[in-house]
Amino acid sequence: MTVFDRRVVRLHRDRAAPRVGDHDYLLREVGERLADRLDLIRRDFRRALDLGGRSGIMAPLLLGRSGIETVVRTDLSPAMAALGDGPRVAADEELLPFAPGSFDLVVSNLSLHFVNDLPGALIQVRQALRPDGLFLATLFGGDTLFELRRSLMEAEMEVTGGVSPRISPMADLRDAAGLLQRAGFALPVADSDTITVGYSSPLRLIQDLRGMGETNATLARLKRPTRRAVLTRALERYAELFTEPDGTVTATFQVLHMAGWAPDASVQQQPARRGSANTRLAEALRTTEIGTGVTPDGRSRS
Repeated sequence: MTVFDRRVVRLHRDRAAPRVGDHDYLLREVGERLADRLDLIRRDFRRALDLGGRSGIMAPLLLGRSGIETVVRTDLSPAMAALGDGPRVAADEELLPFAPGSFDLVVSNLSLHFVNDLPGALIQVRQALRPDGLFLATLFGGDTLFELRRSLMEAEMEVTGGVSPRISPMADLRDAAGLLQRAGFALPVADSDTITVGYSSPLRLIQDLRGMGETNATLARLKRPTRRAVLTRALERYAELFTEPDGTVTATFQVLHMAGWAPDASVQQQPARRGSANTRLAEALRTTEIGTGVTPDGRSRS
C-alpha cells in the first residue's frame, strides 16, 4: 500500500538541507538516546550504516563507540547526503544499494516513518547485515503531534465544514516488534519514549517541522495551499488548548525504539523444539492439567 509520496519526502528534505542545523535539536536528542543503547550491548561493531541519516548527526555519536570504525551514511535527499563528512550516498530506504552482509550494525534515526513498504525495507536491512549483526532504529509513533492534529482538524471543520489529512500516519508500538519479526529479525524488541517540547508559539513548531523536512508528504494530502483562515484558527485553537502557565505551548513526540538481530544459529539463543519439555506446567503451578485432545504436533489424541 502506497501512503507517502516519496518524491515529496525528498523535496522536503532538499528544501530543509541548507538550514537543517538550525532545527535539528529533536533529531540530535533522539540520536543521542539511540546511540546510548549501544552502551548496554557488550559487542563490537566495526562497520555501521546510518540509514536516512540526513546531515550526518549519528556518525560523531557512533564512531569510536562499541568498536565502530566506519559509518556509511545514506539519505533519500542528495542535498542532505552532501552535508557533513565521511562516506555517504544518496539512496532510498526502500531500495538499498548494498551487498548482503555489508555491515555489522545498521541504525536509523527518525527516518523510517516515511517509508511505504516498511516490512520490505526491514528485510533489506536484515540482508545488509552480517550474521548476528544488530539493527537499531527510532521512528515517530502514532501519538506524535496529537496537539497539532487536533487543532488543525477542529479549525478546518469549523472554517470549511470538512477535514483533510494534515499529519502523516505513523506506526503503533504494538506493531513495531511484529514488523521486525515479520522481516526475519531474531530477538526483536520494541519500546517507546515520549518527548514533550515547549515552543514559544504554535507557528514556531510548524517552522521547526519544516526545517527538519518533517512536513506532510501523504498522497492524500491537500494539494493546494491551506486557507489563511484555517491556519489562523488552528494557531488560535492550539494556543487555547495547549498553553502552559509559563506561556509556552507543548508538542508531544512519541518515539518508537526498535532493535533486532540478523539471525545466526551458531551464537544466538534458539527456542526449544515444540513438545520437548520434560516438566509439566501444571506441576509447577500445582494445579490439575486439563487435556485438549491434541498432541504438540497438531494430531488428535486417540
